[in-house]
Amino acid sequence: MSSESPTGAAGTETLSGAEATMPLPPYTGTAGPAGGATLDARRISAWFGSHKVLDRVSLTMPAGRVTALIGPSGCGKSTFLRILNRMHELVPSAALAGEVLLDGDDIYAAGRRLTEARRQVGMVFQKPNPFPAMSIYDNVTAGLKLTGVRMASSDKDALVEECLTKAGLWKEVRDRLRQPGGALSGGQQQRLCIARSVAIRPKVLLMDEPCSALDPTSTRRIEETIRELAHEVTIVIVTHNMQQAARVSDSCAFFLAEQGTPGLIVEHGPTDAMFSTPADQRTADYVGGRFG
Repeated sequence: MSSESPTGAAGTETLSGAEATMPLPPYTGTAGPAGGATLDARRISAWFGSHKVLDRVSLTMPAGRVTALIGPSGCGKSTFLRILNRMHELVPSAALAGEVLLDGDDIYAAGRRLTEARRQVGMVFQKPNPFPAMSIYDNVTAGLKLTGVRMASSDKDALVEECLTKAGLWKEVRDRLRQPGGALSGGQQQRLCIARSVAIRPKVLLMDEPCSALDPTSTRRIEETIRELAHEVTIVIVTHNMQQAARVSDSCAFFLAEQGTPGLIVEHGPTDAMFSTPADQRTADYVGGRFG
């Protein structure tokens, strides 16, 4: 994509049979690659119809680190997050310009398979969305089924235990793996969704306010999971909770849309510096709770 020539959603790829059965790399006993991958967004602009919501946003999200996207509602954070794994193009009126590079390769490049991009860049949503009638076990392996990956039962069992352990859920559910995932509490369902996401071994995991509907105990467990997963997968999280951003992230990017203008990044950098010595007064006002 060019820097300011929007590409509409009309050209969105669909999942063909060949793509849906594209095999994963052999299971190696770990749910993710060590360190993840660097995600580099360059000059991203986005529109919904004629309304421009992002203006030439550039941000590097380093491998194996947690990057928090902060800012008031309506500034384009979630839109930017969805662009990072090509979900923006699911909206019929949506268009975008710029590049999203995953370890140097543009995920929007011509010929790049949508299924490949989604497999490498996973997503956990604000509201937990396990398959309610599907067992806990089958929820974890659902991504494998959807992509046609076949795996020996012993390897599948190992994968389920590995992913549930990484999501901080194994000890709570190991004796009821065949019970419906929809029977879990809200916090457990969100951790199940994280386990399902890491089962396909993404390089990057995107999280859109994953704790906003959870109680403090569940939030703490999700935050612990984020910090543990960061050793093997790059994480980008949208949060309105400044304390959470300070606790879990290594770096922050502050988004802002002022007086009807498109969203942009005011400032980004190490989390400690963003909260203690921000370079822009607007950043200081926001992290200090004076607006937003």
